[in-house]
Amino acid sequence: MTDRRRARRPYRVFRLESWDAFLEVITNTRYSHWAFRGERDERWPLYSSLSRYLQNFGVAREAWPEQERRIIRIFQRKAHQFLTKPPDQDDVFQWIALMQHHGAPTRLIDFTWSPYVAAFFALERTLADGVVWALNPARIDSSRNPKPARHDPRPKGNFQRYYLPGTRRFIWMGEPQTMNSRLIAQSGTFAVPGVLDVPVEDILSDQDQSNILAKIVLANAVREVGMRELYRMNITHATLFPGLDGLARSLGYELEFHWAYNPRTMRQYPT
Repeated sequence: MTDRRRARRPYRVFRLESWDAFLEVITNTRYSHWAFRGERDERWPLYSSLSRYLQNFGVAREAWPEQERRIIRIFQRKAHQFLTKPPDQDDVFQWIALMQHHGAPTRLIDFTWSPYVAAFFALERTLADGVVWALNPARIDSSRNPKPARHDPRPKGNFQRYYLPGTRRFIWMGEPQTMNSRLIAQSGTFAVPGVLDVPVEDILSDQDQSNILAKIVLANAVREVGMRELYRMNITHATLFPGLDGLARSLGYELEFHWAYNPRTMRQYPT
């Protein structure tokens, strides 16, 4: 075993039982400038929606590149009916970000620069232990690629060249040139994996992951206090998903909240 191999360390896992413990991990620490993703079940691997769809519904691996290319082409041909200003035809990454925005399965994995936004997605609909993944963009850019800029999916032809074949194990992080309202509201960015059959944590497995990745597990006991604090910060579906749909989805948590009393216990708050 080489010295380099011995120096590799797995990613850090935090298992937290309180909202205050979460604040300690993400405030004025090495993770303060990382990107974050919230998931409502800590057991889920860190896959894109496209990866999950292809695997869950048994699409043969040799068909993946063409099937991904096909849904992009279909979206480009039909979306113009609903767009006042479509992206440039050759700006494939911009088109894929638009697909992601509207719920299509894509290889883009949503991250945010706000750990609080990530915590919202980890806690809001969970019935188990949620998770906030933390990823270090500075190390991602230097971890696997000697020339990471060449894997930037934004220049013409790069997405087709480096991503669609699905043969290169790397991750790129960034945003499209033009950001939509949801990306702005969520302080969003994307992790873009070069392969679809391997989760992010495994793509990075031959690196010193302690400087690249962290897994912050939020016990279900964190949810009540955490959601109340996020609500006070005005982090809700209504603010993260601008529009009527976001407002409607935000009403779920309103069933759990009241200024005067706790709807779970019917106890009045101190006055």
